[in-house]
Amino acid sequence: MPTLSYKYRIEPNKAQGAALSDMLRDFCGLYNAALQQRIEAYQRRGISVNYRMQADELKAVRCAAPELARWSYSAEQQVLRRLDKAFKAFFGRFRLGKKPGFPRFRASARYHAADFRAGDGLSIRKTGRVTFVGVPGEIKVRWHRQLPSKPASAILTRQNGKWYVIFHVEVKAVERASPDSVGVDVGLRSLIALSSGETEPRPNWTKRASKGLRRRQRAIARCKRGSSRRKKRVAVLARYHSRVANRRRDHLHRLSRRLVNRFGRIGVEDLNIKGLARGDLAKHVHDASWAQLTAMLEYKAASAGVELVRVDPRGTSQECPECGQIKAKARGEDTHRCNCGCVLDRDVAAAMVVHFRAFGFWPGAGLEL
Repeated sequence: MPTLSYKYRIEPNKAQGAALSDMLRDFCGLYNAALQQRIEAYQRRGISVNYRMQADELKAVRCAAPELARWSYSAEQQVLRRLDKAFKAFFGRFRLGKKPGFPRFRASARYHAADFRAGDGLSIRKTGRVTFVGVPGEIKVRWHRQLPSKPASAILTRQNGKWYVIFHVEVKAVERASPDSVGVDVGLRSLIALSSGETEPRPNWTKRASKGLRRRQRAIARCKRGSSRRKKRVAVLARYHSRVANRRRDHLHRLSRRLVNRFGRIGVEDLNIKGLARGDLAKHVHDASWAQLTAMLEYKAASAGVELVRVDPRGTSQECPECGQIKAKARGEDTHRCNCGCVLDRDVAAAMVVHFRAFGFWPGAGLEL
């Protein structure tokens, strides 16, 4: 069964908010201490410390540090697992010949999340509120939708001064009766184009917000570095960025849900987003958020019983969907014109090629035998 994340806003009072902040600060200290132990053990004695060795010492550490003893034991184990995961990723990149990026010490001001097991360190009360070990009282939750089943784990996170809890829930896949299939091509002129001929315009969220961003950035530039006023201005800018990101995410959620509800099979390009985001169109690629849209399609398709197929993106915008010839196009050319007489919107033609590569037949040609 696929696992989905359900995010809810929580509203702690002043004392509870201070306790949650103290908890994240202590978890950050534990993370840095565990990292320091690994570094010193290897530098001084050549010993590679792993998660099991540090987890066995956790009880003694809690006895020596009373500030850690008041929080959930299993949540502190998750902090050590988080560090172990960072080391495994480091060595994995090293073996692949990539830029390793050794795990770094974390600043408490930028340590914003903690992992919990549902029922162990974090509990959902019958009143609909949540409790954390070490935090006084029950915390109000904005239940904007019901959980489909009992969560197995959760993440407490702080974003722009607001607190959220993210529950991980297993859901049963629903069988889809729709036999319709579609190829999806993502772009910058149109956010997506479908092999059926439909297109979705790109909202250009960054361009819409550019005036507000400039005004808030100029306000920061006028402040002295390290001053209280500058910190307030930075917080205002962060909230503005958050609102822009929320609008973008909401639009992608609605778009991906419409596609999943409408089609039983969806073909998408397996793009190298990181590579595209390093080019001269990086700003527009980030604003379009192709990776976020594809990720939403992937998990929604899994929970809805929809087949999602990734195809090789090379040449999809150059291949003719009628005769298969390669018709080179300039970046600013919006129409596909081929010698065979095919004239289509460039993105729609690419979506038709994506459909053929994903399912082996052209749109409207019937199901594959």
